[in-house]
Amino acid sequence: MGSVEGEKSHSIDPIICADNGGEPCLKSLNHDFDHSLQEDGKGADSGSDDSADVTEEVEDGVEHNDVRRVFRWCSTDEDLCEEMKTKAGDIHEVLSADHVNVGMLRNLAVRRGGLITDDIRRKVWPKLLNISVDNVVLQNDNLYDHPEYNQVVMDVRRAGGRFPPGLTDKEDELLQKQLIDLIMRILVKHPELHYYQGYHDICITILLAVGEEIAFVVVDKLSTNHLRDFLDVNMDKTRHMLNYLLPVILRVDRKLGEFMERSEVGTIFALSWLITWYGHVLKDYKSIVRLYDFFLACHPLMPVYLAAALVLHRSKEVTMEDCEMTSVHSLLSKIPDDLQFEDLISKAGEVFLNCPPSTLAKQVRTQLRKQQLHLENARKQTSRKYGQLDKKPSGKSSIVFDETSLKFIAMTALGMTASAAILAVINILSEYYY
Repeated sequence: MGSVEGEKSHSIDPIICADNGGEPCLKSLNHDFDHSLQEDGKGADSGSDDSADVTEEVEDGVEHNDVRRVFRWCSTDEDLCEEMKTKAGDIHEVLSADHVNVGMLRNLAVRRGGLITDDIRRKVWPKLLNISVDNVVLQNDNLYDHPEYNQVVMDVRRAGGRFPPGLTDKEDELLQKQLIDLIMRILVKHPELHYYQGYHDICITILLAVGEEIAFVVVDKLSTNHLRDFLDVNMDKTRHMLNYLLPVILRVDRKLGEFMERSEVGTIFALSWLITWYGHVLKDYKSIVRLYDFFLACHPLMPVYLAAALVLHRSKEVTMEDCEMTSVHSLLSKIPDDLQFEDLISKAGEVFLNCPPSTLAKQVRTQLRKQQLHLENARKQTSRKYGQLDKKPSGKSSIVFDETSLKFIAMTALGMTASAAILAVINILSEYYY
């Protein structure tokens, strides 16, 4: 994903409005972005719906390209309530038109219920990104020679909790291979991209929803647009995106925002939400793909606005905590299981309408200056606590940091105090390695 201000090539600028009985709808205003998507996906609307079907190859009794069908994650059209049946009919009507109205599909993706089923997502997600699913060719050359291959394999091996329950060993092995190959195809195709832990969470969601071939073209487009900043060589652009979170909260609920500022909790609690599109922190697959419907139809910063909506929803809980980092961080880093995501989506749309990114530039710059001060203080503290003096041949000393202390500096760069950074490092190590 590209920078959110001043770089039109990687941004969508929609407006969320409320002219559908109080439910949000979406209008895209950034013609440059729409045009760039159309250039990359020429003919995206010309193919028939059947072209989206994944070719099934049977190997040892397992569908080679469509393991997701082994387990029914989402309701079929026959299982839907009348309201959703009507909406599914509306979506199919738009898709069957000679010229598909992508704006209408975006509205339907945002409104209550989203795209309803994975069968519909297979047809609509590519349309939202203006990409063609005709004649998809999956390259397999040099996938395993990439310098980040081993890290990808380790992360995928640890991602078993994201796989459908009840898979046989062969099905599980095949799904892991498809996920590894999906990620490696993107990295090989785009050598400028840098893998990060959490990217695989987004990829597995898309793979499960739409199958291997369509997942490749969808992830390919997202990796050079919505997700581009996360795949940069460092966290600077990701930090810039997170800088919007507190200004949004302050604009909507100043008491809550000032409480969070005094607690010095920073924004690290929302990092995994943002870079995985909530795929790593939510347990319910249907909730995850519902959010993906929303994000694919909206501005690239919408995951941040959803984070703001989530924190605002828990305002009373937050302000009842002790106003110090560990208490607030501990509360916010755990997402409750009983959240009503349709309500949060509506709230995020409302907040986006009232506080669009363009109105927050001054506050974001203030956040950046605070982070720079935190970073400088962190470097000083880290050099005292974690650095080791290494004598150079010239006799001058330099500070050498181990991997953990480098993580510490990165966390403080995200606006955290030293104590918050230490806690976050412990949490991250526990989450990924135990």
